[in-house]
Amino acid sequence: MDNYRLSLRVILRNSLLFFVVSSIAIVILLKWLPVPTSTFMLYRHYEDLIKDHTFKPISYQWISAQDISSNAPTAVIASEDQQFYQHFGFDLQSISSSITTYINGGRHLRGASTISQQVAKNLFLTPSKSFIRKGLEAWFTLLIEIAWSKQRIVVVYLNIAEFGDHLFGIEAASQHYFNTSAKNLSRSQAAMLAATLPNPLQLKAANPSSYVIRRQNWILRQMRNLGDSHNS
Repeated sequence: MDNYRLSLRVILRNSLLFFVVSSIAIVILLKWLPVPTSTFMLYRHYEDLIKDHTFKPISYQWISAQDISSNAPTAVIASEDQQFYQHFGFDLQSISSSITTYINGGRHLRGASTISQQVAKNLFLTPSKSFIRKGLEAWFTLLIEIAWSKQRIVVVYLNIAEFGDHLFGIEAASQHYFNTSAKNLSRSQAAMLAATLPNPLQLKAANPSSYVIRRQNWILRQMRNLGDSHNS
């Protein structure tokens, strides 16, 4: 029994060490290398096989920072994470507010997820919900914030974000919805894509509802406000 416990501890220790070293190595490599795919894209393939026994292709094309209009990062930051350049991966103020709302009778404990956290989730994890997954999300978020620049984080986010059914990345979305490249996205087009990000399978950029249009207009106002604050 003692030998069994010792062997189990050795296996667990070595497994943990392998995970830590390999995750650090992957994050460091992706500081420079294009991201070939993401766990979330692979999960979409898994869903296809389970539900329909098919393998539907994913539209995805990695592009570098210089091939993305400056309107795109401004739009997603305005929409998703206005404290992006101030926090270190976690918006503690939003988390505290979410917990307070829940304690005071809110039905759900909302995540207040930052762009860095969304990159960690989409790139490395599946959509399952558990304390272990939240712990892994926090680990990868910290690694990303330590190893990558803020520009790299938002470029990866724009490249791997889901913008429609099996449609990933700002380049594929720009071509699909506006017949243009991500480099040529206008403010209005970038805001429209950002407006769909909470749920791109329900919120359609091709045929926007009145709600999506209201979100687009709100994001455009926030983009102007962010521009003013950065210039002040």
